[in-house]
Amino acid sequence: MTRMRIVVVDIGGTSVKSGIIENGVLLERRETPSDALRGGEHLMQLVQGIIKSYSDFDAIGISTAGQVDSDAGIIRYANQNIPGYTGMRVRQMFQEVFGVPVSVENDVNAAAMGEAIFGAGKRAKDGNFLCLTYGTGIGGAVILDGKLFKGATYSAGEFGHIITRAGNVDRQGFYENYASTRVLLQAVQAILSEVKTGTQIFGHLAHPVVKATVDAWIDEVLYGLASIIHVFNPSLVVLGGGIMEEVYVTEALQTRIKTHIMPSFADVVLCPAQLGNDAGLWGMAHIASTAVL
Repeated sequence: MTRMRIVVVDIGGTSVKSGIIENGVLLERRETPSDALRGGEHLMQLVQGIIKSYSDFDAIGISTAGQVDSDAGIIRYANQNIPGYTGMRVRQMFQEVFGVPVSVENDVNAAAMGEAIFGAGKRAKDGNFLCLTYGTGIGGAVILDGKLFKGATYSAGEFGHIITRAGNVDRQGFYENYASTRVLLQAVQAILSEVKTGTQIFGHLAHPVVKATVDAWIDEVLYGLASIIHVFNPSLVVLGGGIMEEVYVTEALQTRIKTHIMPSFADVVLCPAQLGNDAGLWGMAHIASTAVL
């Protein structure tokens, strides 16, 4: 079997995760502050420096925030979290610098592929499942027959932008405006200011108002999931983000989803992602190795 060493990078608004994956092992994992508000040019220089710190590699896999034309390796759209990133030719830039094949993919797509090959997605015997991540916003990806479904403009799976509230004035009815971890944290902080992270919320469930707030948020999560499940009829939905590691949340979702969907859809399984923050790295290892082969 031919040895392949792949540098994998996961670019986020807060940090850049990186490492080498060789023979199914993640080596030299690092995490570097991204300082993404300094813009796309800064970010590309930072990532080049990170990759140069690794040696003797055969390919590069880059997972990144933003909408990505993965065929051309171009950022189709990035919001204000990374100024000047839209239109950046990431693949061309890195291939010219390093002289090896480069694959570029949206971060949630990469994480979903990681889960498909190495994590929770292996539970989908038909190779079909959905992946949603809950954090500052809500991201999504669609895996069909073991492959990413990207849509006409590489942007399929924008589940955070489905409309779950009527009267969509200035896009306020979007799913992520009611069901993201950010929204839950803000609601709980209005009750208990000392709560700083989503996971800290669950140490306060004995507080009746906090518990009621969490339960109301779970309803918002279910509204979006019910719509998505009725569209795709999946056997499995993988739920990512630190909030979905909370047993209280995942058990409530699995139990209560049945009251939100038609009985013929009730066999769907909701399960937490397994690879955590490294899912994108593993996904890019698979995508990059497949591109080279």
